[in-house]
Amino acid sequence: MTPRLLIDRRDALVGGLALSMGGTAAARAQDGNPVVRTTNGPVRGRRDGGVAVFKGLRYGADTGPRRFQPPVAPQPWTRPVDAFAYGPACPQTSDEPNQSEDCLFLNLWTPALDHERRPVMVYIHGGGYSTGSGSSPLYDGTRLARRNDVVVVTLNHRLGPLGYAYLARLAGAPFLDSGSCGQLDLILALRWVRDNIAGFGGDPSRVMVFGQSGGGAKIATLMATSSAAGLFHRAATMSGQQVTASGPMNATRRATTWLDALGLSPGHAAEAATMPVEALLKATEAPDPVLGYGSLYFGPVLDDRSLTRHPFYPDAPPQSAHIPMIIGNTHDETRAFLGGDPASHALGWDDLPGRMTLATMRIDVAPEPVIAAYREMYPRYSPSEVFFAATTAARSWRAAVIEAEARAAAGTPAFVYQLDWVSPIEGGRRGAQHTDDIPLAFDNVAAPGSRAQGPEAQPMADRLSRAFAAMARGGDPNHAGLPSWSPCDLARRQTLILDHPPRMEDDPRGAERRLFARIPYVQPGT
Repeated sequence: MTPRLLIDRRDALVGGLALSMGGTAAARAQDGNPVVRTTNGPVRGRRDGGVAVFKGLRYGADTGPRRFQPPVAPQPWTRPVDAFAYGPACPQTSDEPNQSEDCLFLNLWTPALDHERRPVMVYIHGGGYSTGSGSSPLYDGTRLARRNDVVVVTLNHRLGPLGYAYLARLAGAPFLDSGSCGQLDLILALRWVRDNIAGFGGDPSRVMVFGQSGGGAKIATLMATSSAAGLFHRAATMSGQQVTASGPMNATRRATTWLDALGLSPGHAAEAATMPVEALLKATEAPDPVLGYGSLYFGPVLDDRSLTRHPFYPDAPPQSAHIPMIIGNTHDETRAFLGGDPASHALGWDDLPGRMTLATMRIDVAPEPVIAAYREMYPRYSPSEVFFAATTAARSWRAAVIEAEARAAAGTPAFVYQLDWVSPIEGGRRGAQHTDDIPLAFDNVAAPGSRAQGPEAQPMADRLSRAFAAMARGGDPNHAGLPSWSPCDLARRQTLILDHPPRMEDDPRGAERRLFARIPYVQPGT
């Protein structure tokens, strides 16, 4: 059903609106705040910063009673529910506040509650598949919505073992979809958008998903998930790719290791559904039996139910070939992961081989020939610069290259960008690292947590946020503030370099790309 818009009398007079939907007259909110009737029930938001804001909109029922099972719609309600505050985040090991298994909530910013049918931009947060929420100040949609006349949505979904522990081969029904619960949450949220966004001034036929890091990886997986078909119409991934998913046998090995840490044998796997959530999270600290380093990885599983093929292997998913796509990365991704150790910035040539391990490179390659190749490519690079460049190209940028190649080979090339602009904080030593494009895409350079500073920060945000809004609006990110941005084909590998000023380059870092192309790539964790 189409949501019915309820506005107060003052809004009708000021906006010159006389709204009705389905022949039903618009009702008046008693407290002056806007109320929209959704398929689940009426919700009341607030006006802030020139937009209508709805936070903590419930799109799914409490997942606690249905742990490790697909999400379901909530029980409907009849009286307006206040949507003034963010809903709880999914339980996780980070310091994210307000965690609960009752976490299926989304947030929405819209310039107006009318019939204009604006483009819709749905952001899927990062944090891998284990941490994060849609309520970071960096994701506040006020400026993006107001300055670009779009509707912005952020959301929460199940994470870690609650979203991706694969118990199907150990516990059977009703846990056959346990390895895909987090993805199924996203699909339920996108169905909510499809069924309700018109009541918030949005266009259900112009929904763009965009996400950074793990958010981009989740989007790549959705692009190969049959039940997600038709729920979004453009996509943008920012330093987040998913070439392959975890196979069911490795996912079962991880689940068995996790159960062992819980004190459960495989035959008692179903008992995890009733254990304290704190114990479930603590058990994820067990060493990963597949990777050989780090704690347990949880992510999408090739379960032959929800996910029946790898996201971008052996090719780009045909079901999403028609969807215009942006694939982005930052020049110095791994400075965010490996730059916190002061020793990483003071390496000598003798130190370097010992630092370029499987854990830092994420591919099986001897460090010595890689170091020699980088010294030839970039004679002026210090050992630390080689370390950050090689780890970025091997473990982070590599998957973006593969996805762009797959789209080009399918005849539906993506728009590719690389963020080279460096914020002046810390004297520029940070480089252009992982997450630096988030405040630019949201036009939130002044938000808490933003590292985009200096006089060039706002112009950079104007460029990227307007490109994303243009993509949402018409499937093409070009606008007056950019050089002509052409899709990336295999002949030229055209790439937008986001710097001050921006420019187009063919095959930037081509020598690095060719160096690592000779080594088979498997998505870390899979």
